[in-house]
Amino acid sequence: MRKLVILGAGTAGTMMLNKLYNALDLKDWSITIVDKEETHYYQPGFLFIPFEIYTRRDVIKPKRDFFPSGVEVIMSEIERIEPDKNRVILANNRVLPYDYLIIATGSRVDPNEVEGMKDKLWYKNVFDFYTIEGACALGNLFKHWDGGRLVIHITEMPIKCPVAPLEFAFLADWYFTERGIRDKVDIHFVTPLPGAFTKPRASAILGDFLEKKNIKLVTDFNIARVDNDEKKIVSWDEIEVPFDVLVTIPTNKGDEAIARSGMGDVLNFIPTDKHTLLAEGFDNIFVIGDATNLPSSKAGSVAHFQSEILFENFLDVIDGRKPTAKFDGHANCFIESGFGKGILIDFNYDTEPLPGKFPLPGIGPFSLLEETKMNHYGKVMFRWMYWNFLLKGIELPIESHMTMAGKRL
Repeated sequence: MRKLVILGAGTAGTMMLNKLYNALDLKDWSITIVDKEETHYYQPGFLFIPFEIYTRRDVIKPKRDFFPSGVEVIMSEIERIEPDKNRVILANNRVLPYDYLIIATGSRVDPNEVEGMKDKLWYKNVFDFYTIEGACALGNLFKHWDGGRLVIHITEMPIKCPVAPLEFAFLADWYFTERGIRDKVDIHFVTPLPGAFTKPRASAILGDFLEKKNIKLVTDFNIARVDNDEKKIVSWDEIEVPFDVLVTIPTNKGDEAIARSGMGDVLNFIPTDKHTLLAEGFDNIFVIGDATNLPSSKAGSVAHFQSEILFENFLDVIDGRKPTAKFDGHANCFIESGFGKGILIDFNYDTEPLPGKFPLPGIGPFSLLEETKMNHYGKVMFRWMYWNFLLKGIELPIESHMTMAGKRL
């Protein structure tokens, strides 16, 4: 009996569990999945909670609803992985031996990385929206806020879903317009990047959107501390940005168990082959989703495309063959821009977001790097696709590799 252990039952881990459950013969395989939380969070929905579009109830379901029968489910913290001994040690010292390991432990925000961020103003005037607690606390504030200086801030890259802070800024413009107090809300977008986004062409277009919506852009801002007494963020070169409400994206890090295992980089992300998704130095450990150190986006669409590559390579490896499928860094992200419209970007390791039509060349129905109502509908529809298809490992009609068909150079 061969043993497969999957660490993490978020988006990536659950997808891999369902894909491999249907492919492996359970007479020959035992499959174990480990996670510390019973609740599955639809993380793209956190963005909408502060603006009263979703509630907490809209973004949660029991994880066990998505686990097939015959799989061993363990709810526990992971103490460490011992890759030289092919085993995982859980918090209660239980030992899980494996023949093959898939690490999908994700990433989390750590506000303690910045001096003063998680201090007396935390969840009073300083918020994140990358956690359910932060999104709900911010929603409670916004309902009754009568305006002031709103600063949206990125601490450092990489972060989950790099477009989410921009979406937050666009939705804030829409939300406070709808409430009739937009003229009383001064919105600033503060980033360590040289522009609005990581990719030059998209950065220029999204920067124009910020300007049209009267959202001030502050670039190359590397935060040193949050001054709670004077309500301002201060950079290492002593540039100051005052705020009444600070919505920050703290440092993103991999799971602490990765650090305890000695398998991660300085941020606990695991060095991973960018094409095969094997952990560097190991031929029986795969890594997927936010847990990797890959130069691709940390987004749900990326985990989805990776899952198809990992599935093929896993079947190659267990049959004694070299992995042949290659991940190209494909990312596909809807950007909600407010007022019932959205923008879509599609790119990979080598090609930045370009204008055009997606997925059908010349037809769409979605438009790349353009603001349309259809793109908004795509964003809204995705939640249903996520619960009913994506998590269950059902194949979607989108290629895992990026195509140039429909794109304009």
